[in-house]
Amino acid sequence: MQVLKPEWLTIKPLTSDNYILIKERLNKLKLHTVCEEAHCPNINECWNSGTATFMIMGDTCTRGCRFCAVKTSFKPRELDKEESIKLAEAIKEMNLDYVVITSVNRDDLLDQGANHFAECIKKVREINPGILIEVLIPDFSGNLDLLKIIIDAKPNVIAHNIETVKSLQKKVRDPRANYEQSLFILKNIKKFSNIYTKSSIMLGLGETDDEVIQAMKDLREINVDFLTIGQYLRPSKQHLEVEEYIKPEKFNYFKAIGEELGFKYVASGPFVRSSYKAGEFFIKSLIT
Repeated sequence: MQVLKPEWLTIKPLTSDNYILIKERLNKLKLHTVCEEAHCPNINECWNSGTATFMIMGDTCTRGCRFCAVKTSFKPRELDKEESIKLAEAIKEMNLDYVVITSVNRDDLLDQGANHFAECIKKVREINPGILIEVLIPDFSGNLDLLKIIIDAKPNVIAHNIETVKSLQKKVRDPRANYEQSLFILKNIKKFSNIYTKSSIMLGLGETDDEVIQAMKDLREINVDFLTIGQYLRPSKQHLEVEEYIKPEKFNYFKAIGEELGFKYVASGPFVRSSYKAGEFFIKSLIT
């Protein structure tokens, strides 16, 4: 049975000159954002404030997670060799001092796109000296050599999402992704560097409170620094149904527990997403 969306879970659509300008820039350079591709509910707010999360390596993913609105294919288009310079120039034009870069999974490529991702990081920093870079990376199938390529590019924050609690992984994520593999990636970022790490959990998929708290403990056990917790919103009828709309009070409850567990920052709320206005969060003040 479909769960009805509560009245308080609404966002007023807003547009502005800044929103239109960003959209025109991205279209001109053929750049993608996770804001658009994943149907993010915060796109108006973030774009109006000049924040966008760039999605590299195309708009088509080789995996098919049942919560995600991004297009899927076994064989996406070839990588754009000019993407790193286009991305760097767009960020310079937008005058950003904190940027989030994520990507689709590219299991079709020998290096799963790790070198392309690293080149984008390096080019953004070359053209935008002093910029803070947060990346949200795939799991690279647990390949540490590929992970080290990202680490060596020296972003300020490396995020990788566990997405949901352990018991729901097979239901929610592509079979090639799993809880242990995601924890393995996050753990080894810390093993090979002192880069800040971050992860994210969606609620409303049928998880219990105890399972959420255990996931938070698992992340802290491997020294993940930052955590975001948000409400799963169904992108279409082809995706998983929402089992429950979590009340704001429960998000506040999890935020308090996360802080007690020792996360340096916890963003928890119905519309919070992994990269939601990331540059305006505590992270920015901590790493500058």
